[in-house]
Amino acid sequence: MKKAVLVTGASGGIGSAIATQFAEKGYSVYMHYNRNEQSILELKNRLSERADVLPVRADLSLPDGVEALWNTLELPVEHVVLNSGSSYFGLLTDMTEEKIQNMIQLHLTSPVALARKFIPAMVQSKSGTITLVTSIWGQTGASCEVMYSTLKGAQNTFVKALAKELAPSGIRVNGVAPGAVATNMLQEFSPEELLGLKEEIPAGRFAEPEEIANAVSFLSSPEASYITGQILAVNGGWYT
Repeated sequence: MKKAVLVTGASGGIGSAIATQFAEKGYSVYMHYNRNEQSILELKNRLSERADVLPVRADLSLPDGVEALWNTLELPVEHVVLNSGSSYFGLLTDMTEEKIQNMIQLHLTSPVALARKFIPAMVQSKSGTITLVTSIWGQTGASCEVMYSTLKGAQNTFVKALAKELAPSGIRVNGVAPGAVATNMLQEFSPEELLGLKEEIPAGRFAEPEEIANAVSFLSSPEASYITGQILAVNGGWYT
């Protein structure tokens, strides 16, 4: 039976680039989304001639989101890319309890629960990869993004610990930590703030979503067969 890839958060800039690369390799791609159905439909139309593209909808910021997603999957999944996320820019003390809990669910509880769902079949087949798209802020922390930084840091540690647990079974677990990427997540910043941000980055520019997808694609490929438990920083030299 043909195996598939699951990409969570496939309606966003990074997620759609990841889904596109797997589709171009001939995989069936489960493209998870929550709100942005139009983006998913456009992506499906663009990729459908090259691969089976299977949209799945679920709100992973809610406790029942994982089961809603899991119950829609039919093909065995060989590669899992956990990419869903949202940032909050502001003081920690200004965050509502509801927002904090939603972020914990989206960035930590749901990814861990999803990984657990796929592990038994991967162990049985002695193959598979799990890749998390984390963040530069999970490595170094960011003022006014305290919860986001905290949870991305937890994802990085989850990668390192789970990789050691699953390596004897032939399963690889890695993370990709982007810096600033040219996606809608930067829209909240003014042109002056974006210019100042670029000046902080040694490469002098933001990453393109495809550059993050390249790293995910590599870590999921046979060429990375001896790489596990790593957090690959893709940030233009911003943080080393």
